[in-house]
Amino acid sequence: MEIKDKTGDRCVWSGTDPIYVEYHDTEWGVPEHDSRALWEKLILDGFQAGLSWITILKKRDAFRAGFDGFDPNIVADYGEAEIARLLADKGIVRHRGKIEATIGNARAWAEIEARQGFDNFLWDYVDGQPLQNRFASMAEVPTETPLSRQISKDLKKAGFKFCGPTIVYAFMQAVGMVNDHIVTCPRHDPVAAMARR
Repeated sequence: MEIKDKTGDRCVWSGTDPIYVEYHDTEWGVPEHDSRALWEKLILDGFQAGLSWITILKKRDAFRAGFDGFDPNIVADYGEAEIARLLADKGIVRHRGKIEATIGNARAWAEIEARQGFDNFLWDYVDGQPLQNRFASMAEVPTETPLSRQISKDLKKAGFKFCGPTIVYAFMQAVGMVNDHIVTCPRHDPVAAMARR
């Protein structure tokens, strides 16, 4: 089934690349409550910094293989040998700072997960309910908000890196903490109906 907006297409950012279209139609904006999956998505959004999201999507399987299925309990124990292995992995974005940040972020995740659950930590910011925006066009969608700035600040305080307000807002959109499908996109209402808390 083709997903249409007012111009006859999906949300315009999804373009025509089948990987991007599939991501738009099945993942983007769907509320995610698995703590490990939330961590993975935050890490991938951090790796996107300075790049396009389609670049990360095309490398996602290689990232998952390289980072042990994005299991933060394993990644937290990475040392210099794993960093060297990842820096030699042509399938991922080979950026030492982002790789080292991922290891530190795994350790920060573990502390939050043990204390209250990473899922609860994030979703408490929106009282467990996705924020439902009703933008008529992508031009109205912000790149950051006061809430993404607060979450970014709190993540950094907890030890996370590569989690600025713009990265955090893109993450919030991706994991369904906010529904930013434009109202004319047929994914808007089905995603809105997925709120579960």
